[in-house]
Amino acid sequence: MKFRILFIALLITTVSFSQNKGSVAGILTDKDANNQSLPFANVLIKGTNIGANTDIDGKYTIAIAPGNYTVQFSFVGYESVDVPVTVVANETATINQALGSGSYKLEDVVIKSNFSREKETVLLLEQKKAVVIKQSIGAQEMARKGVSDVEEGLTKITGITKVGSRGLFVRGLEDRYNNLLINDLAAPTNNPFKKIIPLDLFSTDIVGVIEVYKTFNPNIYGDFAGGTFNIQTSKGSKSITKLNVGVGYTVNNNLEKFLISKDANSTKGFFGLTGTDRKLPALLGNAPSSYTLTADESLRSFKSGFDVSKINSPLNSSIGFLHSEKFNLNDDKTFSYLLSINFDNNYSIRNGVERTFTNNPSGFTYRNDFDNTEYRYKTSLSSLVGLNYTTDRLKLSYNTLFIRTTENLVKDQFGVADSNSSNNNTLIRTNQLDESNYLNNQLLGEYALNEDKTQNVKAAVSYAITKYAQPDRKFFSGTKSGTDDIIVSVAGNNFIKQYLDISGDSYFSGLGEYSLKFGKTEKNNIFTAGYNGNMSDMTSSYRFVTPINNSAPNSFTTSLNSVDAQLNSYIASNAVSFRESSNATYQAKLKETANAGYANLLYKFGEKWELNGGIRLESTMRETKYRTQGSFSDPFKTLKYDNLYVLPALNVKYGLNEKSNLRFATGKTYTRPVVMESYPIEYINADGTSTKGNPFLKNSNNYNVDLKYELFPSSKEVFVLGLFGKKIDQPIERTFISNAANSTITTYLNSDNAVLYGAEIEFIFDFERINKSLSDFSFGFNTSLMHTKVDVKPTTTDSEGNVTTSIETFKNRELQGASKWLINSDLKYQFDLSESWSNTVSLVYSVFGKRIYAVGTGGLDHIYELPVQQLDFIWSSKLSNHFDLKFSADNLLDPIRKSEQGNNGTSSIMEQSNITNSYKKGRGFSVNLGYTF
Repeated sequence: MKFRILFIALLITTVSFSQNKGSVAGILTDKDANNQSLPFANVLIKGTNIGANTDIDGKYTIAIAPGNYTVQFSFVGYESVDVPVTVVANETATINQALGSGSYKLEDVVIKSNFSREKETVLLLEQKKAVVIKQSIGAQEMARKGVSDVEEGLTKITGITKVGSRGLFVRGLEDRYNNLLINDLAAPTNNPFKKIIPLDLFSTDIVGVIEVYKTFNPNIYGDFAGGTFNIQTSKGSKSITKLNVGVGYTVNNNLEKFLISKDANSTKGFFGLTGTDRKLPALLGNAPSSYTLTADESLRSFKSGFDVSKINSPLNSSIGFLHSEKFNLNDDKTFSYLLSINFDNNYSIRNGVERTFTNNPSGFTYRNDFDNTEYRYKTSLSSLVGLNYTTDRLKLSYNTLFIRTTENLVKDQFGVADSNSSNNNTLIRTNQLDESNYLNNQLLGEYALNEDKTQNVKAAVSYAITKYAQPDRKFFSGTKSGTDDIIVSVAGNNFIKQYLDISGDSYFSGLGEYSLKFGKTEKNNIFTAGYNGNMSDMTSSYRFVTPINNSAPNSFTTSLNSVDAQLNSYIASNAVSFRESSNATYQAKLKETANAGYANLLYKFGEKWELNGGIRLESTMRETKYRTQGSFSDPFKTLKYDNLYVLPALNVKYGLNEKSNLRFATGKTYTRPVVMESYPIEYINADGTSTKGNPFLKNSNNYNVDLKYELFPSSKEVFVLGLFGKKIDQPIERTFISNAANSTITTYLNSDNAVLYGAEIEFIFDFERINKSLSDFSFGFNTSLMHTKVDVKPTTTDSEGNVTTSIETFKNRELQGASKWLINSDLKYQFDLSESWSNTVSLVYSVFGKRIYAVGTGGLDHIYELPVQQLDFIWSSKLSNHFDLKFSADNLLDPIRKSEQGNNGTSSIMEQSNITNSYKKGRGFSVNLGYTF
């Protein structure tokens, strides 16, 4: 109740500022062009930072407190005009003004329309004019909505939702169906468990525009069915130096009892720099053996133990620095550079249940039934260096992007394990470090071949290196005794140490393109032909070190958080030894390529019809090398899949009138699996469950069609109604199976085919339509509705390459990972507390529908992910020309996030609850202060 009262108070407080404001509005025209409207001109209230740009129709509106002001109208190549005005509360002062060139000698002046694509109104205009069905969000809109990273910004676009750590879902389709470009170049992932880089690692400070393609165009890669995201990094178009500092508090996460690996509880651990100290001992070499370490070697070589520290979790913190400069050189030459560095850390605690089911004669019962507690400490460091040089006909850019992430995890699972209901005090502890490093260098160029810029070429190349590692993953289990003790034994897989290393040794990406503009008068037809491609090599090492009980007691009691003292005493006396127990499957290699040529034609028929059509020929290759059980010297098995895709695309736009369009798009694409979905290793968890890639997965083929109606009532409003359909051949899906020990394995398979169709609705509504006094309010809303159906093949190819009878419970079902519906909305209010103090307040809400998380097998129903409602409050305030402040209240509803085992299997669930996973994130509050020098 107190949070509801707080929320209502915040809303009432902000709304109260809206009273007693007036506005200035009008139309700006071009005196030298028979008073035609003048778009993208500047309208400024002199002496303040309040202003606007005219829209495509030359219209503008500025809301401001009552008083006497001077309005300045200006545009490149025109004489500025100052007009005094008196603003009265709840009234609109109308100023229609014409600008002329005056004494300017226009025959000696080239007027360039270099308006910023980071502005919200410009992007709406671009969406209106484009033939391709593409949406964009720019730096201005992200700042207005209080967005701090790219992933959060993309959730403001129709049909896109963020699902915890699983990334972005587009039209209900999960991460596997997405693709990422950075400045038009293909970009590798930094995490092989994800298709693309987690986009919350990209600060909005370094982003100019994010483009989202939901339909195919020949110049982008064919590997997507949900969306392709193209991040256009900021070009440093102005001189600025800015420092940001932030702190955050999440209820039941910060300032609470927190467990962290003892090795990470240090200054190095705070910055995520302990990986070197926790990696595989050097004496075990680069290739595994069955070597047994001596007592002295064990005590010296393992610098990281099983102990954890109990602390109070600090507040979350962040710091960012941005500096850019632009230099105007001679003869229309400019040079700019940008440097951005951001670091943040985060403490989180997750409490809930974690369960798996098994099939017994009486029905489905728990195999594992745990109360689960996770303590996660995350760090991320990102930096961008950008250099840009431009002349009238040449653009050159060089970018270096570096991203480093770490996560320290301590996880306790307490309850029943392996269906052993006689012992409900089993405790399994996992102590794990994840780290990733990502370095991407890009060189890009564009050149106009002739003076009128009707012929242009562009080329770009990038080289990336990635490294993902779990240099220290270990666990032990036993029976909890009292509050802080545990009874454990040195046997089997207890006290096992795992070392996972996946290195992207090289990732090349390149493009080259020629474009020709032609036409009788305006030359608004464009022919484009080009090439783009990428190539990657990846090598993995997954090694194990296990203990040997020479003469230690069968079981012993020790402190749960300090087991090393007792364990080390047994090692010192040779009662316990450690030996490498890796097998021949420890290493695998993956090589992937994609090479494509394309041609595209944008052609305008008369005043209303525009066509964008073309074809892409894309050749892909996936080669996997791995060993099964056997000798380390056995030759690799090789699986190679070559595909040649002929990918046509057609986009048609019909302009119904000046404010509305009708669009149609169709095309063919394909989907490659996420790396770990097809990678031939079995990733083993402490509780006996595992994840196993299937190297026999095949790419999916996607056939897409879209129909869309757009209405742009004003420069700040839009209404969109869209219909879409897809057919996916051999969709890739997640499922659960059991091994010989009846443990649960997460793996992946190809189904036969899937059909999905649905509708999207989006609108941005300006409340000025209701009353002039509400001109500072706007409401944005988008929703997607979707129906899916999957036909299951009678046979399937498992991860060993065996063709077996399908063990899926249902032969027809919904598509795994797809929601039937989702909603995003935001209510925005802009107001000024003084001439230099401007504010934007936003309420942002999202929810998605129930969806299949994992396909049901062996008689079990599917595991479903249940709807989650998210409500955030953001207050962004520009206090002056130097200071800006952002306050965020996230996850105000704080729902329980749940997955459940469906109860429509071949037998009934005999347990009281069918919840398989649950937790709460907690309400989060953060403050970020920025200072611009």
